[in-house]
Amino acid sequence: MKITKVAYADTGAFSQTIADYLSQSEKLQTFYHRFPTLEAFGEQIKEKQFTEAQRHTLYQALREQYGSVADVHPAVQQSLELLRQPNTYTVTTGHQLNIFTGPLYFVYKIVTAINTCRQLQAAYPDYNFVPVYWMATEDHDFAEINHFNLFGKRYAWESEQTGAVGRFSTAGLDKVLEELPEAFPIFEEAYRNSKTLADATRAITHALFGEYGLVSIDGDHKELKKALIPVVEKELAEQLSNKLVEEANAELEQLGYKPQVFSREINLFYLQEGIRGRIVQADDTYKVLNTDISFTEQEMLQELQQHPERFSPNVILRPLFEEMVLPNLAYIGGGAEVAYWFQLRKVFEAYQVTFPIIMLRNSALYISKPNASRMHKLGLQPLDLFQDYQELKKQLSSQLHDAEINLETQRDAVAKAFKQVEELAEGIDPTLMRAVAAEQQKACNSLQMLEKKLSKARDSKHEQTFKQLENLKDKLFPNGSLQERQDNLLSYQTNHPNFIPALVEAFDPLEFKFTILEEE
Repeated sequence: MKITKVAYADTGAFSQTIADYLSQSEKLQTFYHRFPTLEAFGEQIKEKQFTEAQRHTLYQALREQYGSVADVHPAVQQSLELLRQPNTYTVTTGHQLNIFTGPLYFVYKIVTAINTCRQLQAAYPDYNFVPVYWMATEDHDFAEINHFNLFGKRYAWESEQTGAVGRFSTAGLDKVLEELPEAFPIFEEAYRNSKTLADATRAITHALFGEYGLVSIDGDHKELKKALIPVVEKELAEQLSNKLVEEANAELEQLGYKPQVFSREINLFYLQEGIRGRIVQADDTYKVLNTDISFTEQEMLQELQQHPERFSPNVILRPLFEEMVLPNLAYIGGGAEVAYWFQLRKVFEAYQVTFPIIMLRNSALYISKPNASRMHKLGLQPLDLFQDYQELKKQLSSQLHDAEINLETQRDAVAKAFKQVEELAEGIDPTLMRAVAAEQQKACNSLQMLEKKLSKARDSKHEQTFKQLENLKDKLFPNGSLQERQDNLLSYQTNHPNFIPALVEAFDPLEFKFTILEEE
């Protein structure tokens, strides 16, 4: 496997916000706490506070959740036990519960977390580091997670269920399994033997990453939600997070950055079976949108104390919740996620919760052996492929440029030959002069016709080359975007069973370079 690293900015696929962050532009420095370096993690360890009681709650919740996994991998068992120790910290990434893992970058996020922990373990051997996948079980946008693309075909799960997707029954996923071109045992077992989508997703991540000690956590848990009670009280009474996020948004916009997420007056949902409705305030009453549910202020506070699990943070408060229930040092996200964390630092300061180190996940382009062969035959290098197709076509045209096909030299030679024949005919029988001229014209016409055919053949050859280029671009950049945003893990792992180990070997989370993996 040939590995090439290139600057994110050189790919043209990432925002100016990310380019400025990675270059540590002064403009963004007030919106994050520490830039991710090994030295910064040492400072983060010193600052992060996590009590024994918090560890106990976390451990008990995880033990309960892993009860759905039939045979917990020894590496995961060790991670769970390590979380009880005061010198253990986590590195976390999060994602929706996309069926069959969804886009490829889901895998890239987790591998980045795994490798970050490995690097930290080597740099700080007196501490323990556990990679964590935060399962976005409380999201309710089913349309975002109910499909995936495999070998260029879209597969979708149809269901009438509503509410938090993590609580969805796996009913109906068997139909998707039956539509697939072949059996995929990990997913077959997870979807057929798990009661809920959350349990199935945990089983899948355990099967794929258990050997690396990955821990998957579901925040939809009563004991974990108790930590959020003071935040919910203040959110209901003061709508604090919205004020602070709006301030941050104004500052970002003044610097030329566009906020990534939208804040509400109250950044909370109310959670019941089949319901995840936004909480809004109308005079002295709190209502759950699109339902008949409403509370007085006293009733709402009483509901919070008795059932904290019924209060669900939205995208603004979920990061705060994560950092309150985990001994976490860093959060790993894609470009848009990194940008939206910049909107949240004031919220963390207000609640006196340590703001984590924000890391951009690894991104990659995987070039299979056949595609690598096509690339080299076209005379291209991996970085060339990030160019627009039309620009690449111009580049190839320049490389393929041939001298204009012209048979003028051959015509001159024919003319000289016929001149000699003409002189010979004139000396023998002048009446043959017309016949010689006619044959000369035929020869000239033949050369002209051959000249056109040769030019057409050359142009056709180039068109074939351009078609090969177009096909290569479509394979490596489906729908004109990075393959990690379109393709699914199974599109690669099916033919390359060691795909995930290859990623683990190739990714360097703190290098902040785009990774190109080329099969040789």
